[in-house]
Amino acid sequence: MNKHIEDYGFIGNMMSGALVARDGSIDWLCLPHFDSHACFAALLGTPAHGHWQIRPADPVLRTTRRYQPGTAILETRFETASGACTLIDCMPFSDNEREVDVLRVVRGETGRVALCMELVIRFDYGQIVPWVRHRDYGLSAVAGPDALQLFSPVDLVGRDMTTVAEFTVSAGEHLPFTLAYHPSHWPERPLQNCEERVAQTARRWRDWSCRCEFALPEGHAWHDAVSRSLITLKALTFQPTAGIVAALTTSLPERLGGVRNWDYRYCWLRDSTLVLQALLASGYRDEAHAWRQWLLRAVAGDPRQLQIMYGIRGERRLTEVELPWLPGYAESRPVRVGNAAYGQRQLDVPGELLDTLHVGRKFNLERNEDAWSLQRTILKQLEQDWNKTDEGIWEVRGGQKHFTHSRLMCWTAFDRGVKAVEEFGLDGPVERWREVRARIHADICTHGWNPDKRSFVQFYGGTSLDASLLLMAQVGFLSADDPRFIDTVAAIERELMQDGLVLRYRPADTPDGLPGDEGAFLACSFWLVDAYVMMGRRDEALALFEHLLALRNDLGLLAEEYDATLGRQLGNFPQAFSHIALVNAAHNLASSHGPAPQRAEHTVADPGSHAGSSAPQPLKVPAARRPG
Repeated sequence: MNKHIEDYGFIGNMMSGALVARDGSIDWLCLPHFDSHACFAALLGTPAHGHWQIRPADPVLRTTRRYQPGTAILETRFETASGACTLIDCMPFSDNEREVDVLRVVRGETGRVALCMELVIRFDYGQIVPWVRHRDYGLSAVAGPDALQLFSPVDLVGRDMTTVAEFTVSAGEHLPFTLAYHPSHWPERPLQNCEERVAQTARRWRDWSCRCEFALPEGHAWHDAVSRSLITLKALTFQPTAGIVAALTTSLPERLGGVRNWDYRYCWLRDSTLVLQALLASGYRDEAHAWRQWLLRAVAGDPRQLQIMYGIRGERRLTEVELPWLPGYAESRPVRVGNAAYGQRQLDVPGELLDTLHVGRKFNLERNEDAWSLQRTILKQLEQDWNKTDEGIWEVRGGQKHFTHSRLMCWTAFDRGVKAVEEFGLDGPVERWREVRARIHADICTHGWNPDKRSFVQFYGGTSLDASLLLMAQVGFLSADDPRFIDTVAAIERELMQDGLVLRYRPADTPDGLPGDEGAFLACSFWLVDAYVMMGRRDEALALFEHLLALRNDLGLLAEEYDATLGRQLGNFPQAFSHIALVNAAHNLASSHGPAPQRAEHTVADPGSHAGSSAPQPLKVPAARRPG
């Protein structure tokens, strides 16, 4: 039985990251980078596919965990009949992207605790057994281009292709472990002081997190939620290039046992505006500038070759393959590496790109003349392409259509071009852009509106709805008090809300080329919070926002989706899009009329239980109404 997705904590160092389960097992780790092959892949299979567990040998009476405040350093406390100990997990920052480490420290708290360790290294996503040699410092493991060293203070024993150890820790005692990666053709690395490196990492995280300018007192649930989301976003950033991966993982399913399993260890352009807004509104201008520069480097070139996503260094070929030797999380097959959606045509992308650069101008980011030249070139190409079909925001594999959201973002692209001239004095054919903008607006209002449903619909000629229509007011296409927007929100509440959460669409109503269903896409529910704020429905916005906060795990982390029936998170984890949407919704709520008062129920799930055993109750959201 697979552990619940919400049972995992996330540690990272802006090179890669790891998922640490409540039972002290690291079940997912790719080294040296986010998109490298996994050396621990138990998350998508069994412990035999690679993991590293440190746990008490005796029955655990209680487990609690937390992050050290303001950091991505995880502490898991185990209590047994003989005493208590804390397992500290950390990935220190590195100036060398080919040397990436995982640090673990067992700290005795009370009494005397017997522990055991089990290490199974399997390179290439659980497939390759390395050559392991015992060293005076611990062990080394080599296979092909990869090498790991385990620096251990305890005696290690090889048993059935597994390294095990048994040891004890007393109150006040510290036992440090270091797992160090380097290319196999490099010399072995020397031992460094593990505990000092943990302390240095904590100081660096706190120096960064204390710069957050979200104006709420520490201890307020919104402050903690925003801070944890920003730390997660920072940890998902690839330091050498500033690219931000959508999630740490691949192939965590959108429905247990289903086939909707994708690799999210890449950088999506459609996240870019929301990323920039979240960073700038929180005071992180350097990070926002670095992200914009990554964006400009990635998309540089012929605008006809603009992609929806890129690798963390700007790679364009992200070939999708299946890994048949992995059974998948909860038997959810296939396990995929790479993402074929990189080759799709999605006409919303130019709009997201130009909107991002527009936001940068509004916040007075350093002007980049090459960026404006690129935008003009993209708009020239989009004049020829805006009325074509595409695969849409959700990357459907059921054929191209005239998706309303794609057309909406084409309108946004030309609108931002017009505003660049009108508001910032840049040079461009503004009259032509105004004319194209007007044509697209009329086209959407004529063909994207379904008079029988009294709503905009997912694609021209269709009847199904799409949560991306909630962005119409946010991008400025319609005002929030426009009857058509109000009616569309009402239709989404009727048809896409399930157990108080918003589905991105209903697969049964939208032939997307894949069988099965999926959970509620969490970012879409945050979009509804934003829509409520813009419509003046603050009480409903607050109720939905607090409901969403309650879905985080005990560490404040969110996956891509949520299944309210099972009370479980679904999809890749932790999901940048969910955390970005949380930050922006919190800012929108706080800037509308100030934050909600602190309340006792502002908590995440009980650390000692599965979220499924104490799932939040479904939220009842009133039907949409027009102001006044």
